[in-house]
Amino acid sequence: MLIKKITLENIRSYEYQEIEFPNGSVLLSGDIGSGKTSILLGIEFALFGLQPGQRGSSLLRNGANEGKVLMEFEVDDKEVIIERTLKKGKTISQDYTSITIDGVQQELSVTEVKNRVLEILNYPMEFSKKQNLLYKFTVYTPQEEMKQIIIQDSETRMNTLRHVFGVDKYKKILENVSIITIKIREEKRMKEGMISNLEVDKEEVLMKESELETKHTNLISVEKEFFSKTEKRKIIEEEKEKLSKKIEEKNKFQQEIEKTRLVTANKKDSISSNNRLIAQLKEQVREIQNLQFKESEITKLEQESKMLKRELEKFTEDNVKITSQISSLNLKSDDAKKLEKKLSMLEICPTCLQDVTPVYKANIINKLDSDVVEDNKLIVKLNEDKKIVSEKIISLNKKISSAQEKINELKIMKIRIQESQERQKRLTELENTNSFLEKDVILLNQHVELLKTSVFELNKYENIFRIKEEELESALEEEKIVHIKVVELKKEIELFSKQIEELRIKIKKIEEIKKQLAYIIELEDWLSQKFISLISFIEKNVMVKLKIEFSKLFSEWFSTLVSDSFNIRLSDDFTPIIEQQDYEIDYEYLSGGERTAVALAYRLSLNQVINSFLSIIKTRDLIILDEPTDGFSEQQLYRIRDVLQQLNVKQLIIVSHEQKIESFVDNVIKFKKENGVSKIEK
Repeated sequence: MLIKKITLENIRSYEYQEIEFPNGSVLLSGDIGSGKTSILLGIEFALFGLQPGQRGSSLLRNGANEGKVLMEFEVDDKEVIIERTLKKGKTISQDYTSITIDGVQQELSVTEVKNRVLEILNYPMEFSKKQNLLYKFTVYTPQEEMKQIIIQDSETRMNTLRHVFGVDKYKKILENVSIITIKIREEKRMKEGMISNLEVDKEEVLMKESELETKHTNLISVEKEFFSKTEKRKIIEEEKEKLSKKIEEKNKFQQEIEKTRLVTANKKDSISSNNRLIAQLKEQVREIQNLQFKESEITKLEQESKMLKRELEKFTEDNVKITSQISSLNLKSDDAKKLEKKLSMLEICPTCLQDVTPVYKANIINKLDSDVVEDNKLIVKLNEDKKIVSEKIISLNKKISSAQEKINELKIMKIRIQESQERQKRLTELENTNSFLEKDVILLNQHVELLKTSVFELNKYENIFRIKEEELESALEEEKIVHIKVVELKKEIELFSKQIEELRIKIKKIEEIKKQLAYIIELEDWLSQKFISLISFIEKNVMVKLKIEFSKLFSEWFSTLVSDSFNIRLSDDFTPIIEQQDYEIDYEYLSGGERTAVALAYRLSLNQVINSFLSIIKTRDLIILDEPTDGFSEQQLYRIRDVLQQLNVKQLIIVSHEQKIESFVDNVIKFKKENGVSKIEK
């Protein structure tokens, strides 16, 4: 991993600042409080977000509501950009997070981005929800925290180092083995209880198999009895079926008798009906034979009727003419009266516009009155003529109607005489029909007598049928009883078979459990006698190897930083043992520079051991040192150059206010603070 650039916006003493990091060694220089350490905190925040127990207020600039860190770095030729923001509400919390890999951006949650970073850096995922100690001890550790681990009690130090080295997994394995052993013992006790009745179950299977064999034998005997009862019932059913057919035949004969009697009655009714009709026809024939009819009378009456109709037509025409004349005269009289009234009121002639004299009006009115009188006389005469004509019309209508009635009566008489022949023919047919019907009645009565004889002969089968019904009912009952025995035996056999099968399955499972128990016992012995001692041995060897390598590097780098009068090594609990002239010196009694030398040597040795032990992590090429020369003498400042050259990393970032270190590094970035705002000094 190589850091390319970081942008801080409202982070601690920075309002806005971009810092680019070249490869090689880089010194972040400036006075104390100029904002150098804030950059290191920004890098850690960009990678992992707020650490457990860390507050957002430790990063967000005072008075700002929002802050942002944007960092670009390179891993395995991949360009990675991480953006994280802080937002002030009731508390200061992480807000927006995103990660961009080779130009592909993803907006993810805080935890998701941290998990992606751990994945990219090849860090164990166990750090996803806790402090990332691996980063702190391989890349960047605040100086005071490294001094803290040196003076920490041995148990806490060993637990921390075990966690950093990944050796705590052995302790976890032993704890898990202890838990598993307890579970195995519980499982062992449970399985021992489960197999305790195995022999009893086997004996029960043998007993049930014997009973099942007996039931199979009984079933064969009962099935034979059931077959016998079934055959007997079938024979009775066949006999009953034959009797049923005889009874059915008798019933058919009885039905035939009833049908024949019904047909006979119908035929007798037909004979009676025909006799009544014959009598009526004979009477009608006698009546018609007594009628007197002449065809010439109809012709004579029809000619008279035609003459009367012609005369009626003549008088009808006269009546119409008289009525028309009367209407015309009445209209003329009305017009004269209207004209007379109009003249009496007229003063000027509408045609010539001359005055109309009274004399002229009197002459005209007199003339009109004279015409009206003549017309009235004529109307009276015409009315008298009309009355005479009307009486003639009425008289002629009566004569025509009377003549027509006589014609109709004669025609009806003629039709009746013509129908007399048809009646005679119908009479003959009815008499013949009655003769045939009487013969049919005699034959039908004979047929009924024959059917009665057959019914009498078949009556005996009804008693036999009732006896067979009783026999069949008894046979069915016996068959049912035996069938119930068969079903019960089959159910018992099925139940026993099922119970035996269940017991066999149970025994098979218990046998399997017995095998599992043997395996569990063997596993418990192996875990308690071999595995635990093996893990303890491995852990011890790993820690010894780590201690040897750690102690060697620690001693070499401390000797480089401090005079040869000191002899330094690590105890079994990784506590620095410092001796001078065969006397052990406590860490607290060392000078400030010597304590810094111990912490720096311890820090760099730890970094090298972890990078060697966990060679797959992607931060092996990056080291960040925060004020590594605190309390160093001038001579020690020059010695640190040799230590830094031995590190052999691609990117080394040093935070220091010592100007002499500028000559030890490839690049220098200077910072200053003005009016409470940190910035790069140009």
